[in-house]
Amino acid sequence: MRYIGIIPARYASTRFPAKPLAMLGGKMVIQRVFEQVSGVLDEVYVATDDERIEAAVKSFGGNVVMTSTNHKSGTDRCYEAYTKVGAGYDVVVNIQGDEPFIQRSQLESIKNCFSDESTQIATLVKPYTESDGIEALENVNSPKVVVDNRMNAIYFSRSVIPFLRGVDKADWLKRQTYYKHIGLYAYRAEVLKEITRLPQSALEMTESLEQLRWIENGYKIKVGISDVETIGIDTPEDLERAEEFLKTKLK
Repeated sequence: MRYIGIIPARYASTRFPAKPLAMLGGKMVIQRVFEQVSGVLDEVYVATDDERIEAAVKSFGGNVVMTSTNHKSGTDRCYEAYTKVGAGYDVVVNIQGDEPFIQRSQLESIKNCFSDESTQIATLVKPYTESDGIEALENVNSPKVVVDNRMNAIYFSRSVIPFLRGVDKADWLKRQTYYKHIGLYAYRAEVLKEITRLPQSALEMTESLEQLRWIENGYKIKVGISDVETIGIDTPEDLERAEEFLKTKLK
């Protein structure tokens, strides 16, 4: 099996413009992501529609490919990049450009999902712990996942799922294992081509989560478990948290 990593990176962002170029511990966010995944996969590219990001990636010696400005999702951008640079790869790994602390173990976990020949798409989750607290569980920017007995995703939601009826909310994390979605996907190359041709679905538009489009259309998403804490950067406040997290790691 050969794996290619694609890191979609946009300059425009409603909550955090120029996010890939933001500095984190003396390096750009996009540089930290690229360096974290290089060496784990057979090849890695940043896919962007902005010349400023293209120049930034080239400045630190990374691979970059320019893509259309018209893509509605990172998956679509990922597929265009794959068609330009990915011949000969079995699995395409879509790495979020705002996850600078992604770890080798997480990439290995998602690769291991494809030891099952029936796996079409794979992603990762991390169990919430009691120490995370109810505020983290209720964070709408951190989607939750429910899985079946075969570790296939049943549903993703920004709401807390499952809902514990008759249990005080303060006790939910004691009584139930909740899974936090980690924004990392991998697709068999032929499946990636198929899902980019699907129209947006009702559930996808309701929750603003594109993986629901795949589930609505009958695709199976295999879920791997990681115990590694990550900090996705969606807002300037998240960047501040990431700076503190990085200082802790460097101590």
